[in-house]
Order: sequence, then structure tokens, then C-alpha cells
Amino acid sequence: MTAIQLNAELYRAMGVIADDESMMTKVLKYVKKLATEKAAMDETEYLMSSPAMADILRQGQKDIQQGKGKAVKIEELWK
Repeated sequence: MTAIQLNAELYRAMGVIADDESMMTKVLKYVKKLATEKAAMDETEYLMSSPAMADILRQGQKDIQQGKGKAVKIEELWK
């Protein structure tokens, strides 16, 4: 299915429930959740596209798993 066909199908399905505020609220909540997940995936893909950054992130994950991480307050990062 193409993106245009998927959009049309989505709009048709939403048209069936358009007069039900409760159902539309559920749809909106789920779509916002999916949008957040997509943004996170895009960010991860962007960061991992750089071999140097990917190595840094992998090393950081490894360090955390080995208990080498140190918790800091976010405010302290700019001091």
C-alpha cells in the first residue's frame, strides 16, 4: 500500500468514529504516542549514522552496564 492509500484508509476509518469524542481522543492519544516513538527512532538513526558517534554511544552503554556510569544532575552539566 502506498502512503497516499494508507492516508486515505486512515481518514476513512476516522470518519467512522468522527462523531464519537471518546474514540477520537483514543486515536489522538495513540497517534501522538506513535509520533513520539518515530521521533526517537529518527534521532537514534541520525546519531548512529556517524561511525564515531555510534562507537561513543556503544562504549557508553557498555560502561553503564558495567556500573562505570555516574549519575549527575542535569543542572550540573552547565557549571
